[in-house]
Amino acid sequence: MFENFEHTAYRLHVRDTYNTQLEREPMAQFLATGTADLEWFQDWLTSIREAKAAGRIFRRVRVVSLPLTDSARYSLWVTRYSVEAGEDIRYLARDDAQGLPEFDYWMFDSRTVAKMHWNDEDELLGFELVEDPAEVVELNYQRDAAWHHAIPRAEFAAQYMD
Repeated sequence: MFENFEHTAYRLHVRDTYNTQLEREPMAQFLATGTADLEWFQDWLTSIREAKAAGRIFRRVRVVSLPLTDSARYSLWVTRYSVEAGEDIRYLARDDAQGLPEFDYWMFDSRTVAKMHWNDEDELLGFELVEDPAEVVELNYQRDAAWHHAIPRAEFAAQYMD
């Protein structure tokens, strides 16, 4: 889906903690030193640059609790590189996110939705395609509402980065 979408890939993040295999060590480095090796992230950044060059857009809204969790602080630091590569990432404080879905999802071209499932250890279990047209329309509405209220990553980081 990431290689074949036509115009827009959108992601809603609503979890305070993510525990992915690839990010465990870099996040520990960041928490200890304020920086980390991002070699693991280079393929994703290349994908963003290639999509942008082809006229396609990656967008995200990250709903976060305040104060930020360690995972959210690390993500806020990492997303600087995604934005530099061409992704548009915005942040929304959880208190301002009433009515939004309580699950993460990817939406491609406003019509294909992949709902994400996580375990109790904050590890991704997999995706479920949402096929109900009414639910897809509702998630489009929620995407637009989240986007409208969220603020750009740089503005959010200026307020909340240590």
